[in-house]
Amino acid sequence: MFEMETSNADPADVASIDAIITAAYHSISGPAGSKRDWNRVRALFIQGARLIPTAKDVGDPPPRGSGAARNDVDLAPQMLDVEAFIARSAPYFEKNGFFEKEIARRTEQFGHIAHVWSTYESRHIEDDPEPFMRGINSIQLFYDGTRWWIVTIYWQHESTEHPLPEKYF
Repeated sequence: MFEMETSNADPADVASIDAIITAAYHSISGPAGSKRDWNRVRALFIQGARLIPTAKDVGDPPPRGSGAARNDVDLAPQMLDVEAFIARSAPYFEKNGFFEKEIARRTEQFGHIAHVWSTYESRHIEDDPEPFMRGINSIQLFYDGTRWWIVTIYWQHESTEHPLPEKYF
């Protein structure tokens, strides 16, 4: 049987599917120059968890409406553990304002496992009128009888070639 390490998670962050998804979005969001609470991030993930962006480099895709598009041919899954995600993301998040929020969700649950299909929007400033990026997070969760854990977050940004379908709003 897989043995989980104890965590110093805020019980309110891991009490429900909604709570852990909300905590995940809040924990990576903040203004330019603001360090994220990486211990809060770590506490959301089960030992061995993976974060899997479908991108070559961290950073912004071309602005929406600019006519430019990220080249989907260059996209590939990058398998990161939590520490590699932090190392890859922290410099960008500290230099740039980044606010990501969920705009729609589909959840399937059976027993102790759940899958969340979470549509998101990203902004540089929390009240920017338009997002600079949208996409979908595929999030797998596990409930150990006392709390929820994130097992995997796998995501892809919207592109000209792959616009978000209406059914995910």
